[in-house]
Amino acid sequence: MSMNLYPAFGLLLVDDEPSFLRSLSIALERSGGINHLHRCQDSRQVMDILARENIGLVTLDLTMPHLSGEALLRRIVEEHPDVGVIVISGLNQVETAVDCIKHGAFDYFVKTDEQSRLIEGIKRAIRLQELRQENQELRRRFLNDTLEHPEAFADIVTDDKGMRSVFQYLESVAPSGQPLLIGGESGVGKELIARATHALSGRPGPLVCVNAAGLDDGVFADTLFGHEKGAFTGADRPRAGMVEQAADGTLFLDEIGDLNPASQVKLLRLLQEGEYYPLGSDRPKRARVRIVVATHHDLEARQRAGDFRKDLYYRLRTHQVWIPPLRQRRGDIPLLLDHFLAEAADELDKPRPTYPPELPVLLANHPFPGNVRELRAMAYDAMSVHRSRTLSMEVFRRAIDPGRTVPEPSKVVAERHVFAPDEPLPTLHEVADLLVREAMRRAEGNQSIASRLLGISQPALSKRLKKLREAGPEAL
Repeated sequence: MSMNLYPAFGLLLVDDEPSFLRSLSIALERSGGINHLHRCQDSRQVMDILARENIGLVTLDLTMPHLSGEALLRRIVEEHPDVGVIVISGLNQVETAVDCIKHGAFDYFVKTDEQSRLIEGIKRAIRLQELRQENQELRRRFLNDTLEHPEAFADIVTDDKGMRSVFQYLESVAPSGQPLLIGGESGVGKELIARATHALSGRPGPLVCVNAAGLDDGVFADTLFGHEKGAFTGADRPRAGMVEQAADGTLFLDEIGDLNPASQVKLLRLLQEGEYYPLGSDRPKRARVRIVVATHHDLEARQRAGDFRKDLYYRLRTHQVWIPPLRQRRGDIPLLLDHFLAEAADELDKPRPTYPPELPVLLANHPFPGNVRELRAMAYDAMSVHRSRTLSMEVFRRAIDPGRTVPEPSKVVAERHVFAPDEPLPTLHEVADLLVREAMRRAEGNQSIASRLLGISQPALSKRLKKLREAGPEAL
């Protein structure tokens, strides 16, 4: 099995004491899962290593023969400004520390300090370096408007600019080891986004998916962390949890907003410490996995209400994307309709049908509370009863009308400023004419669809349109 290196960039440890380099390397790997390490005992070799290797962070001893740490710090900052530097000194001198920070060091530690402080400082510097590199990459992609790996998104049918922005962001953050939070309504395709993220990450391990909804604390812990033999009644053999099964890969936790408080604590420890305890074991295991989570809840609102831990929320949202609902990317509806009809036809062993040109118009005016999943269900249902060459619209009409949600007038007024407060109100007659024109525009001239949007009969709409025509062409 190929070893997954963390972080994506190298960490160069510079010190003339081999024993310190060895102990720091072991501590970083055991406590932080940091294994992308380069060690250097000769300060004269540092600049050559930086020119040759992909180094993102350097820990630098101040007192070394040949070339001092202070001189190296100035050269690194000048020649490699994107590389972070942490100074480690055997002397606890405030003036020296301040001087190093002024010259561009990220942090300053004393060797006699507790090693855990140094490890946490290095972890913090790695996270900041990752965010800085991802921001630079994201800026570059947006400026160039490019996708370098479009094949990773082949299963996501879309031509929407908002979705393309999501893809560009994912390409930038996919290599990161930090958590990714995927938000969006039910049915928008959050698992497809998780699969694309895993494909982009290049991780050699598998993608393992777990639905967290409805799991009590015991089941959650056993599912994620596994158990030892004899951990509970019926545990007659040890079982690896999902974290172990996803080693060197990605663990996708869906519906994370439904996680109970006790399970939230366990997940927080996994994220913070990078380790976990299988049930029945007192020996921790190191997690070699990237965590991706998804939810249809507003986690920010839930943490404000006290239903979701604030510290866990901020850990999970290191990277986050929001998938727009289908009603906000209506241009995708014809593409998705063609895709699902073809998929259903192949599965049902039927010829691929044609459909009336007004069908996409009808669907474009439906709010799709179930999003892409709802459209897929409609297409499959229509194909299952399809007999002739042209697909009937009746299945779609029946699916749309019963579940159609029309916002109450009070809610519309509360959510939008329909009329400018500093302008006179239109008359009821003028408002009715405006509604008719807007309905015809949305229905692309189809009176049957426009009458459904207005909640009136088609003859009643025809009568109103006739009056508008009589008033003059400009009235339409």
